Amino acid sequence: MMRVDRKAAAQLALLLVGAAMLGFGVWRGEAASVLSKAVKLCLECVGIG
Repeated sequence: MMRVDRKAAAQLALLLVGAAMLGFGVWRGEAASVLSKAVKLCLECVGIG
C-alpha cells in the first residue's frame, strides 16, 4: 500500500511541475512562437510553403 502512495505522490508532483512549466512558457509568450513554427513545418510537409 505504501508503494502506491509514493507512486501517486510522484505522479502528482510531476504533473504539477509540468503544469508550472507550461504556464511559464505561456506567460513568456512562447505559445505563439511554437504555433508559428508548427504551421510552417506543416505547410512544408504538405508542399504549400
